[in-house]
Amino acid sequence: MKKIVLYIVTATWFASCTHRIPEGKETSDLPVLFPDYAGVTIPYNIAPLNFTLDMPYEEAYAQFDINGRQLVVKADKQFTIPPAKWRELLAEAPGKQLTVTIHAKKGEWIRYPSFNLYVAKEPVDPYLAYRLIEPGYEIWNRMGIYQRHLESYTQSAIVENRMSGNNCMNCHSFCMQNPDKMLFHMRRMYAGTLLTDGDKIEKLNTKTDQTISPLAYPSWHPSGRYIAFSVNKTEQSFHLNHKNRIEVYDKASDVVVYDVEKHEIVTTPALFSKEAFETFPTFSPDGKTLFFCTAGARSMPNEFEQMAYSLCSISFDPENRRFGSVTDTLYHAATEGGSVSFPRVSPDGKYLLYTLSGYGNFSIWHKDADLHMFHLPTKEHYPLDILNSDDVESYHSWSSNSRWVVFSSRRIDGLYTRPYIAYINEDGKASKPFLLPQKDTGFYHHLMKSYNIPEFITGKVKRRGRAFGFKAKKEKGIAITFAGTPVL
Repeated sequence: MKKIVLYIVTATWFASCTHRIPEGKETSDLPVLFPDYAGVTIPYNIAPLNFTLDMPYEEAYAQFDINGRQLVVKADKQFTIPPAKWRELLAEAPGKQLTVTIHAKKGEWIRYPSFNLYVAKEPVDPYLAYRLIEPGYEIWNRMGIYQRHLESYTQSAIVENRMSGNNCMNCHSFCMQNPDKMLFHMRRMYAGTLLTDGDKIEKLNTKTDQTISPLAYPSWHPSGRYIAFSVNKTEQSFHLNHKNRIEVYDKASDVVVYDVEKHEIVTTPALFSKEAFETFPTFSPDGKTLFFCTAGARSMPNEFEQMAYSLCSISFDPENRRFGSVTDTLYHAATEGGSVSFPRVSPDGKYLLYTLSGYGNFSIWHKDADLHMFHLPTKEHYPLDILNSDDVESYHSWSSNSRWVVFSSRRIDGLYTRPYIAYINEDGKASKPFLLPQKDTGFYHHLMKSYNIPEFITGKVKRRGRAFGFKAKKEKGIAITFAGTPVL
């Protein structure tokens, strides 16, 4: 009897939400949507995908169908899907699809061809961390590192630079998507690296006499004991007549590994050489391999367009913090063309996602930058065409279950980077990506900031911005030391 009552209540709920849609003339023309969510694959725990019918109309309805159930939403400048009803729809949908049909009045009522929203069986991590910053070149003022709850539209600050003298803060990174183990850098005023482990916060002074700069681009060892960093002499130039308006390049760079417990860095000649520029390190999920990008040293900026970075790897023994003596080249820029940046390995260890552009290593301003996949067991690599556009696709990261990636793209206007999320199946094939949903579909047209370094995290980072600011301003920080170049 209880089951019958529940069925009646549920059926009544859906019926009460349904507007009566006028009969319309069918058309073969496709509806123009913003964001373009037609045919995307989504997790069942994502916030409602509100969208706009980006074409003239007098009145419109969106009809969602699954398993004989129906939800109809009337447009009020946009289609705003009620969150509670959206969650109930998606609860029915893992491994299935929602069919969406748009009905619009343009003098007469028109029914557009239906499209599907494919709902994956696997959820996405509930939070996304990123920096928001103006896409400027030399001048900035306000910036911060934020976190977005992906099951809703709630954004909260992890730390904002108004708490630390409006300085620069960058390169936030998490250990295996763990919100309790993170770091980020502060530059210029109150410079240092802030590292957290639970309630513990450390400030590190990471410049040594043997390294060319403070520690930069990080990658945590899965154990949390080590963090790989690059050290870079980075400069920026501007083009008067070039498709890429900005050029960021290294004049020198190396890779080191920081020991969290001993406050020491170690490296090896294969990662620390004047004859080559090594950068963008990333550990494998088992912690036994360190991937990195490398290019032969050149005179910069005179030869910036000749800089082509290969993708390499070297073994690492975490027990003895020693490196192997042999470097393996996975992608050889000289023979295969292009230049590799931002390698990231899926947590299941099967795939490595990287950015490929024509030259250089700072691909976030290179219009030809695209995402490519490397299947580590077979060493097969291929472009992920469905994720790429005519503009920049650059920084990316994996979800903890290896089924989702988030990446930065300038595809909307060529100026601002926005986060796109895409499903990756077990065979390494990608589905059509979707723009991070917002409550207001005009949000991205009004926000004058870029999303920088999007990173999935498995939970919410504790609010400790004031603690970060106090630590940065009041403490000199722990000086790390250079411990040499041991090899296996």
